[in-house]
Amino acid sequence: MYSTLEQKYQRIQKELMAGAIALGGVFLIGTLWYKFVEGWSWADAAYMTVITLATVGYGETHPLGSRGRLFTIALIVLGVVNIGYIVNRFTEAVIQGYFQQGIRLRQQRRLMESLSQHYIICGFSRTGRQIAKEFRSEGVPFVVIDSDQESIDRAQNEGHIAFQGDATLDDTLLKVGIERAICLVAALPSDAENLYTVLSAKTLNPRIRAIARASTEEALQKLQRGGADAVISPYITGGKRMAAAALRPQVLDFVDGILTGADRQLYMEEFLLDPAFCPFVGQSLQKAKLRSQTGALVLAIRRLDGNLIGGPTGDTILMSGDTLICMGTAEQLRDLNQILGPINSQNLRKPKSS
Repeated sequence: MYSTLEQKYQRIQKELMAGAIALGGVFLIGTLWYKFVEGWSWADAAYMTVITLATVGYGETHPLGSRGRLFTIALIVLGVVNIGYIVNRFTEAVIQGYFQQGIRLRQQRRLMESLSQHYIICGFSRTGRQIAKEFRSEGVPFVVIDSDQESIDRAQNEGHIAFQGDATLDDTLLKVGIERAICLVAALPSDAENLYTVLSAKTLNPRIRAIARASTEEALQKLQRGGADAVISPYITGGKRMAAAALRPQVLDFVDGILTGADRQLYMEEFLLDPAFCPFVGQSLQKAKLRSQTGALVLAIRRLDGNLIGGPTGDTILMSGDTLICMGTAEQLRDLNQILGPINSQNLRKPKSS
């Protein structure tokens, strides 16, 4: 599926190409006529055809009979119509800015081809816009997909990389580098579209982390069965947050303050322990001295088998494949990232290192 802009650009390209081919055909017919019917040389035949098509009025290269003049009249008419068509298409392309748009399309394709370890947002409605805002505040690379031209224009005006297309189609996902992405967020308005998108994404890149939006509990279950790693229902989540705001307002404010926003003082981040880089695998938290070295606090540890250890003690052993959920300032988390070593994971986002 091509975007509206791409369709217009390709249409004007095809029309100009068709006009050029037709003009070349008329030139060939004229040259062949003067060569084989009138018996002129190739140079004279080509010259006569050119001045006839250009309507410059130089006169006949050699005297022509009635048949030759009738053919010349037809050649003039064909040339005027053809050249007029080409000029009309070219003028429209210049006025509408198709050539500039074509340059932007090529730049966009090169930019999307260069993306790696990026995020894909499918749908730029209210949910998608908020996701893009959070991603931008975190400084992670991402691309937006939407089938609506207005949504694409809005995304581009906000400075995001955007591609117009149907996110449920494999071809669209391939164009935005699904095979190189680490996470896809399906925030389309329809549960069916989100399900198709997740299925397509998991088929093209089984390692990608897929997060989907669901409107109902039934859709939530189907998306989970379809391979979504996380399914978020705005209504269920919104209800829980409203209840938390009523019952534990200070706790909710604190959690919101460390999870979202660009002007936070405290951050929460996750670190995947890779034995190839992390020197503390097999040691206890007490021996690793992560808190004393960086000031960051280890809130929980997710084992490789999915078991969650909340509030780990000093005796808790760090194991290969563990995911450490930590809290601290941006500087503390950067220091912790340096100590634990670079993360090599297709499933989790790398912590910011700058």
